[in-house]
Amino acid sequence: MNFDIGNGIDAAVNYVLDNFSPVLDLIAAVIGFVTNGIQAGLLAIPMPLGIAIFVILAFWRVGFGFAVFTALGLLVVDHIALWNPMMETLSLVIASTLIAMLVGLPLGIAMARKDSVAALVRPVLDLMQTMPAFVYLIPAAMFFGLGAVPGAIATVIFSMPPVVRLTNLGIRQVDAEFIEAGNAFGCTSSQLLFKVQLPNAMPSIMAGINQTIMLSLSMVVIASMIGAGGIGNTVLTGIQRLDVGTGFEGGIAVVILAVILDRITQSLGQPRPFFLARFFGKAEPSELKAATA
Repeated sequence: MNFDIGNGIDAAVNYVLDNFSPVLDLIAAVIGFVTNGIQAGLLAIPMPLGIAIFVILAFWRVGFGFAVFTALGLLVVDHIALWNPMMETLSLVIASTLIAMLVGLPLGIAMARKDSVAALVRPVLDLMQTMPAFVYLIPAAMFFGLGAVPGAIATVIFSMPPVVRLTNLGIRQVDAEFIEAGNAFGCTSSQLLFKVQLPNAMPSIMAGINQTIMLSLSMVVIASMIGAGGIGNTVLTGIQRLDVGTGFEGGIAVVILAVILDRITQSLGQPRPFFLARFFGKAEPSELKAATA
């Protein structure tokens, strides 16, 4: 006996379209407001000021060498006339990451606190991570049309699992001695979470956010196929025209943006280097010990 899963999925999609259009319109309006607002804000920043902001962030969080790479890389992006498309892509990445964090962090906390929730959610995360990325474009386009909104929604679904998994893992791996100390001091369940577990799990949580950002960037480029715009349009144009040069320009812009976002967000889960802490704030005790050893 054969089961025609495809027809069942089509029937479910049509049912949602027929009965939940107002809800879909509301979701599209909210996500469109967030995405368009971030995009308008980024595009309003003049290119020299935008590069300066990235360079300052790179120097503050990583170091002088990476700040030089950031400046040169962004100048290359501007030289190949992809600054505005890069800002459009960045706006989608930021919007998608914020939404993924808004949903994923509480879900990861719930998984860490209740094994039953973890058992229920884990197979869904497996499905989200292993499903081919292009598959997400079909229902997103059917439910929300073409443009940045379906691109953002498909990106959220594709990129959310890492922040959920690593939030769960980070909280579960908090040393039992810290939990016992918090209980000994009379912490309530919420105080234990916010004052003990989350601070100690922050490196793992930040690693999850970093991976979510990277997956968002890769998916945003793919989402250009349903009108998400940005650098993905340049890559897609190169594919359609078999134009290696155009495709390479789009690809190198994606790589530069990915490296900058990766290094900066990675550093957020780590203390600043000692020599930078002298300029921007106090060094961590471990840094002072290492510097004076």
